[in-house]
Amino acid sequence: MADAVLRSHEQQSLLRFITCGSVDDGKSTLLGRLLYESQLIPEDQLAALKQDSKRVGTRGGEPDFALLVDGLAAEREQGITIDVAYRFFATAKRKFIAADTPGHEQYTRNMVTGASTAQLAVILLDARQGVLTQTRRHTFLASLMGISHLVLAVNKMDLVGYARETFEKLAADYRAFAALLGLKDITAIPLSAVHGDNVVHRGTNMPWYPGPALLEYLEDVVVDEAQAQPFRFPVQWVSRPNADFRGFAGQIVSGTVRPGDPVRVIPGGYESRIARIVTAGGDLAGAQAGQSVTLTLDSQLAVSRGDVLASSDAPPQVARQFEATIIWLHEQPMLQGRTYLLKSQTTTAAATVTPLKHKINVNTLERLPAERLELNDIGVCEIQLDRDLVFEPYAVNRALGGFILIDRLTNNTVGAGLIHFALRRSQNLHWQVLDIDKQARARQKDQRACVLWLTGLSGAGKSTIANRIEQLLTAQGRHTYLLDGDNVRHGLNKDLGFTAQDRVENIRRVAEVAHLMVDAGLMVLVSFISPFRSERRMARDLFAPGEFFEVFIDTPLAEAERRDVKGLYAKARRGELKNFTGIDSPYEIPEKPEIRIDTTTMDAHSAAQWIIERVAAVQRTGDA
Repeated sequence: MADAVLRSHEQQSLLRFITCGSVDDGKSTLLGRLLYESQLIPEDQLAALKQDSKRVGTRGGEPDFALLVDGLAAEREQGITIDVAYRFFATAKRKFIAADTPGHEQYTRNMVTGASTAQLAVILLDARQGVLTQTRRHTFLASLMGISHLVLAVNKMDLVGYARETFEKLAADYRAFAALLGLKDITAIPLSAVHGDNVVHRGTNMPWYPGPALLEYLEDVVVDEAQAQPFRFPVQWVSRPNADFRGFAGQIVSGTVRPGDPVRVIPGGYESRIARIVTAGGDLAGAQAGQSVTLTLDSQLAVSRGDVLASSDAPPQVARQFEATIIWLHEQPMLQGRTYLLKSQTTTAAATVTPLKHKINVNTLERLPAERLELNDIGVCEIQLDRDLVFEPYAVNRALGGFILIDRLTNNTVGAGLIHFALRRSQNLHWQVLDIDKQARARQKDQRACVLWLTGLSGAGKSTIANRIEQLLTAQGRHTYLLDGDNVRHGLNKDLGFTAQDRVENIRRVAEVAHLMVDAGLMVLVSFISPFRSERRMARDLFAPGEFFEVFIDTPLAEAERRDVKGLYAKARRGELKNFTGIDSPYEIPEKPEIRIDTTTMDAHSAAQWIIERVAAVQRTGDA
């Protein structure tokens, strides 16, 4: 059998599938039995399985097939799946990549990871338990991730006497729930993973079941092929090994391509034809989805990383504002108004999440109002990017419709997203070209526009120093404006409180106002606590190099609390003031501010003079 598998390896199609369901439904046991009975386990692994089954198995010394898949020590000790375990195997008919995904609710993100590339889901049920909360949760997640082919594997039929009535009732219950999600392609199979019934072979314990065994079904099922979709090729790299060659390297994410095919460069809209399909092994006569190649065009066009080569008669869309579903993957919550990095294929953009329309109770499918997403939450929101993105709705093209969100400070992946559609307003908004620009306005005022962003604890002295800076600059004939945290909350931000969510929005609005004022040619002073590094980074990124100066007014908490001019620390200590920075809400100290002022050794006037001198020196020489 192994020889037959090797001979047919190149001709076989590949099926990616996941196994999921509630805890202890037998997912790992099913995969292990599948590998074992297909005779796809090497002798050394079989020997290790026998030893591990005696040592940590749950079958009283008999082979515990789950151990073939559960690789983590914690999984073996607890008898559960925590991480996503991937297994490659092949039969004479097909190649497979199976992902064994966790059943526990707190590992929803792991299940989403496994589902993101799967074409089919095997949903396990314990025949004694029926359709459980996690069954519904994983079915919803599979549907959300674009998996339309489902196998309902009703496991542990041996524990209910292989009763046909039990199986048919469970299958009917499940189909009724799946219909609410619009899922129709469901194949129900009764089986016993422990004893092997209907896993690879049909067996004799359920003669009333006329359908295929699980492996038979997986070998023959026809899934939607990416090759049938229009051609899409995100450019990863422009290859210029010499002056005579210009190629575009990347992976075909959908469709097929041949030399001579007409293509369009998106977002540019330029049209050309494919000249060559280049690989390390030589030119190809054609290529299809999943292949990594270098394409050349028959005309010289400006194509760069992030562009997409697409079928000229069916190009993808371009926009920078979307509605999307977000699956939150991190312990730190997703906050409206916070800016993250969005990565989709070969494009990376700054993305602001606002507003969050609702989150979804995946157990009941109910839509709930929400201002933030916690770990494993799923919500629908609007996303605004700082640049155009070539996309298609996730339901149409999973490659161009999916993305991840990355924390700008830690580079951690914090969320996964699925694009629904572009917002209509994003298609109707265009930049108006103006004859008078920022440089012209600054020259009129005989100064270089910039923003001095003063950050620090309440009572650190930010407002006092900022006020003194403005006095000194005005005396020099400079044109300035001071945005003070307290003053702005009387007008522009009077609708905001002091939760983390509101603090993010507070800084976002002020940063945008400061950006407009710098565009007007002013020297802008911003005096805000601005406690979070992420929002200060967001503000910095709005400005051109050399325009943003982060000024850390460094006053120890004990000293700021000793001053307590407004009596706020005393209120916070008495519990009368919630979410107060330094007491029950964090202040994240700047890591590399342009200017640091130690107010325990420098008075306000000296600090103001020092800041002005430092800014002037940088503007003269460009050296920080």
